Amino acid sequence: MIDSWFESLKVAFGGFAWPWMWLAFPLPWLAGWLLPPHRNTSVALKVPYGRRLDAIATVGGRSRHLHIAALAWLAWFLLCAAAARPQQLGEAVAPPQSGRDLMLAVDLSGSMSEPDMELGGNVVDRLTAAKAVLADFLDRRVGDRVGLLVFGQRAYALTPLTLDRDSVRDQLRDSVAGLAGRETAIGDAIGLAVKRLRDQPNGQRVLILLTDGVNTAGVLEPLKAAELAKAEGVRIHTIAFGGSGGGLSIFGLNLPMPGGGDEIDEETLKKIAQETGGQSFRARDTEQLAGIYAELDRIEPVKQEGARVRPRVERYGWPLAAALLVALFAFLLPRRMR
Repeated sequence: MIDSWFESLKVAFGGFAWPWMWLAFPLPWLAGWLLPPHRNTSVALKVPYGRRLDAIATVGGRSRHLHIAALAWLAWFLLCAAAARPQQLGEAVAPPQSGRDLMLAVDLSGSMSEPDMELGGNVVDRLTAAKAVLADFLDRRVGDRVGLLVFGQRAYALTPLTLDRDSVRDQLRDSVAGLAGRETAIGDAIGLAVKRLRDQPNGQRVLILLTDGVNTAGVLEPLKAAELAKAEGVRIHTIAFGGSGGGLSIFGLNLPMPGGGDEIDEETLKKIAQETGGQSFRARDTEQLAGIYAELDRIEPVKQEGARVRPRVERYGWPLAAALLVALFAFLLPRRMR
């Protein structure tokens, strides 16, 4: 029973941060014992009834002295308690933990300006639709370090890996189709992402690549880049994004035109994902794209919160305030007794 009571106290109180400060508590007693007592032998006036007065003064003075000494020891005890830094265990909290190192590679080639997506009842271009879905995806990646790179004719890193998802969202919002060139350099985008991820802890390196075209630019072939990603432990999920139309629309019917629509190298994207241990997806509208990112949340879950801990709250102010009150009372007591 004593053990359970002691454990309950340990749960309620965190103890003292500096328990060695309690060694100062016997110092006043040691000083009084080691130092010679002060004696006042001078007598100002001698009277015949001096002994009776001394006896009366001794009784009253001893009582008053005992009261003052008790208050002094109490104040010193409280000061020692404050110096030892008493702490109390606060409410249990779950500290945030970093999850994955996640790079987003977004295609900004000229074809991303194709207006074949529906968003909120309006027809918008592919990039606008992708931005809306990606913004919602970022909101759910609490704990992940996210980076953003864009690619067209060349690949550029807009934000490094960071926990500041608002910065990533702002950079994504300001991106426009054709910003990095009109062509598509998928291999270079993968190579740049691998370069950004290779210095991060192994096992949590993930690249999500969204494109609506085929590799038409760059110095690095996509499959060679996939081999490099596999060697560096980077897992790539590819998303082929674009409407099934792409050309003229007459009476609601899409008429395919040369150079438009479904010119997406899905086969290469599938091989890239398979080579690196990721998955390949195809999205023809915003609803399918949102479903893909929901699936990625399941495949690449944010790391669960760690063990709940109880932070230590400093409580030295309580005994310090009590010591000041005792000292004030000790100062006023002799006046009241007189």
